[in-house]
Amino acid sequence: MQGLGELEASVMDVLWNSSEPMRVRQVLDELNKRRDLAYTTVMTVLDNLHRKERVVRDMENRAYYYRPVTSREEAAAQSLRDLLDSVEDRESVLLHFARSATEEETDILRRGLRRKSRKR
Repeated sequence: MQGLGELEASVMDVLWNSSEPMRVRQVLDELNKRRDLAYTTVMTVLDNLHRKERVVRDMENRAYYYRPVTSREEAAAQSLRDLLDSVEDRESVLLHFARSATEEETDILRRGLRRKSRKR
């Protein structure tokens, strides 16, 4: 995701894959299936994600439980929005993207645009 470091993105993946809020230890255990991280490293990353308003945390029994503010899909869409907002020639970017879209992706975009025009 745009605006996230590699470790932050890995932590977000763990949280997005969970149906429940998670403690630092739970996130660490998931991450350590593929790497070797310290508890304090994961705690710092979660604190940074909280400061960046990517996760919310709730205190329960003297431990914070973390959960994402948005879904993975909403975060990806926001990254695309941020990217489009960062260029002057949005039309060119969108047209390049449209040429690279598969038939299935094109159909999805058409359906979404039809729904959007009906809501107006």
